[in-house]
Amino acid sequence: MTQLNFTSRESWGRIPKTRQIEQMLEWRKSPLPSPLQNSSSAPLSWLPHGQGRSYGDSCLNDQNGLLLTERLNRWISFDRTTGLLRCESGVTLSEIIRLALPQGYFLPVTPGTQFVSVGGAIANDIHGKNHHSGGNFGHWVTRFELLRSDGQRLECSPTQNSDWYQATIGGMGLTGLITWAEVQLKPVQNPWIAQEVVRYQNLQEFFALSDQSEHDYEYTVSWIDCLARGRNLGRGLFIRGNHAPAQISPQISSRATPLMGKAIVRVPVDAPSFSLNRVTLSAFNSAYYWKQFSRIQRSITHYRPFFYPLDAVLHWNRIYGKKGFYQYQCVVPYTQDQGDAIREILDRIAAAKTGSFLAVLKTFGRQPSLGMMSFPRPGVTLALDFPNTGTRILKLMEALDEVVVQARGALYAAKDARMSAELFQQSYPQWEEFETMYRDPNFSSSFWRRVTQR
Repeated sequence: MTQLNFTSRESWGRIPKTRQIEQMLEWRKSPLPSPLQNSSSAPLSWLPHGQGRSYGDSCLNDQNGLLLTERLNRWISFDRTTGLLRCESGVTLSEIIRLALPQGYFLPVTPGTQFVSVGGAIANDIHGKNHHSGGNFGHWVTRFELLRSDGQRLECSPTQNSDWYQATIGGMGLTGLITWAEVQLKPVQNPWIAQEVVRYQNLQEFFALSDQSEHDYEYTVSWIDCLARGRNLGRGLFIRGNHAPAQISPQISSRATPLMGKAIVRVPVDAPSFSLNRVTLSAFNSAYYWKQFSRIQRSITHYRPFFYPLDAVLHWNRIYGKKGFYQYQCVVPYTQDQGDAIREILDRIAAAKTGSFLAVLKTFGRQPSLGMMSFPRPGVTLALDFPNTGTRILKLMEALDEVVVQARGALYAAKDARMSAELFQQSYPQWEEFETMYRDPNFSSSFWRRVTQR
């Protein structure tokens, strides 16, 4: 039997740490490698792996294999009159922007980092600040090729192999390998965003701002101070913006140039765990909330700091130290008394005195997701980063799970490293159909085995 060489790897949240066989893919027309066998003669499963920016174990396949797609990064076609782009699945969003923006096009949907592969964007059906107006990334994917482990190649679109199209969008890489994809880009005039930042006092004001903003602004999101309590519960900064019109004066563009968000800071080593505590968190949240003198601040900003503020800090995940961090992102449905579940979640976080530096609150639109396993659904979504403090933080997240379950909400698989099988199966009721009908029998992940007990 051939000696298998396992490589250590971790996700962006650095939880968990795993060991896999890694196979670099070189060409979209090549067949998939044959299943390997371990010491017990059991075949090892494969999992496509792009940039590894998932926070938990959905991009890991412990004691099995990863198919690395970073060299599947070729352009296939780009129609400059329509903005229709076809590329291999390892192309990153940042590479698309560099190609398309000078031609007058931008991504139709983007998450908070541009360092995501197209295949990963489809597999996790990513969303962004414009969900209320643009939906998910999957809504803009017109077709792709899916390579199954039996050698079958399926071209999938809303009208061709539509069941596989729906299973693969949001399918976490488990239906097979996406070799190439076609994405409809959106026209823009320039790289600038007309932005407003509104300081608000509590959760009630957040919902009022959302209702007022989502008709006139393509992009809306809010940073919140998750340690605030009482009448200030949910206070934060509401950020809204639109792509700037063509008539941008040179003076404004010149002043905005230093804010273009290129990577200007590097975290060279892991920060000590004691540097993240309630004192530093409280000081940061208070300073950030009061960072602007006026209640409303208007500016013209480059797209990078607007969409990708953390991309300016290389290896920012090291801030949380060697133990890593958990990201907790939930969505809860709209209710008659809007915000009940979010209010309860924020109350529990504040009472536990374990807040988050990066707390993001947003409403999802009512456009249904195309993927059968997609996370976005009508409601309110809250994303939080928690340093890994062991049992204490795990107990807090279990307490937050109780609220999500009661509200019939869901957690985002791409950002999860610890949700229970019970919560996953309740949140994604089509999981058994997905497992039986669409998961490639030779594909799996650490996440999938954890939440399905298989």
